Formats: sequence, structure tokens, C-alpha cells
Amino acid sequence: MSGGYFITGTDTGVGKTVVGLGLMRALKDRGRRVAAMKPVASGCRERDGILYNDDALRLQAEGSVGLPYSTVNPYAFAPPIAPHLAAAEVGVWISIPRIVEEFRGVAAQVETVIVEGVGGWRVPLDERETVADLAAALGLPVILVVAVRLGCLNHALLTVEGIHHSGVALAGWVANRLEPACSRAEADIDTLRRRIPAPLLGILPRLARPDPAAGAAHLHPERLAAWVTSVFGCRPARGGATSGNS
Repeated sequence: MSGGYFITGTDTGVGKTVVGLGLMRALKDRGRRVAAMKPVASGCRERDGILYNDDALRLQAEGSVGLPYSTVNPYAFAPPIAPHLAAAEVGVWISIPRIVEEFRGVAAQVETVIVEGVGGWRVPLDERETVADLAAALGLPVILVVAVRLGCLNHALLTVEGIHHSGVALAGWVANRLEPACSRAEADIDTLRRRIPAPLLGILPRLARPDPAAGAAHLHPERLAAWVTSVFGCRPARGGATSGNS
């Protein structure tokens, strides 16, 4: 599988979309063609008989190519609950093979596809599979978004351990300062910098809304390029970052 990154987080609501939008804008500013998917979303709202997710709409709008909403977000559910529960309530099975096929179609049109997960790394998609299984099926390196707040050290390091045990590469992580008043935030970030075996791609301040330009200003995709070179021994194409399988 080629051309992208899978964004996960230490929890739900930690800023995965903010990071995804920022990375897309940063790569576009460097001349790359990008697109995004949010394959599974709950808490969607209905319009003209179709369920839409606000974050998925933002990712769709930031892409370099026009994609149908159903491609960006194949599985949309109304209740703001865990996706496997929302899917079960309406008799839907979240098919990872279908998502992989949608991804392949998107990847054929652009250089980099950003895929945003739902919730955290081990969130169930059905009775057996989780977000981790989706990331593994896509074969994409992972970017971890860490909400810097009380408890983040344990959450972040457990997620890193889970990513490692899933056999998926961790390409980098982003510190998102969701709580500006968090005591010892810099010390927490320094602790994670020493313990996470992947580059810190940026430190985000708390943003009032998911703004691609604001996110891009605090991210460093060149560190992804350096990671690709160090891990796979290849130089990324013009513009900075690509996955090692491209």
C-alpha cells in the first residue's frame, strides 16, 4: 500500500483532524497533491437524508482533488458513541476490505493520503476488529496525536506500545496543548520526546477551530522525510513527506 499516513490519537477529541488538516496544508505548500479519508465517524448530522461528519467535510475540502463524500467517509453514524455500537444499532458491518479499496482509489489520484482514525488505537470497529486492524490493513505508517494534559504520559506510552505490538510503523507524534493551563506541560513533552522512538513533528497550541494554515504553521513535515530516509533508506519525492511504501 502506498502514499500516506494514518493519524490516531491517545483518545477521542485530541486534535486528530487539526493535525490532519495542518499536515495536508503543509504538504500542499510544498507542492504535493494530497487527499484525506475519515473512513468511520460517529456523531454525524443529517442533511437531505445523508449523514455528514464535520471533520470529514473539512478534510474533504482541503484535498487537492474533488472526492465524493461517500469516499472520504464511507461509514457515517448519527449517535456520538463508539462506532461498533453505532453500526450494530443500524445493522451495518464496518468492512475493512471496503475501506482499503476506497483508499486504493484515492491513492491512485494523489501523492499522499491522510487517513484519520476514529477515537483511539484500540477502539472496536466490530466484535473482533479495531482501529489498529484498519491501520495494519492499509499498511500506512502512523502519526500519533497526544493531548498534553494530566495523564498523557501513560496514555501516550501505552498507545505507542500498542502500535508497536500491532506491527505498524510509528512515523512520528504531535503534542497538542489542549489545556494551556496544564502544569508541567513542557516537562511532559520532554519526557515523551525521550521515550517515544519516533520524531516529534510539532507542538500545537490550543486552536479555536480546526484551521489548516494554523496547524501547518506548527508542524514540520521535513521530519517525516528524515524518518522515511532513516527507516527505508530512500529519499522522498519533491515536497517533503511520503510513506516508505510509496
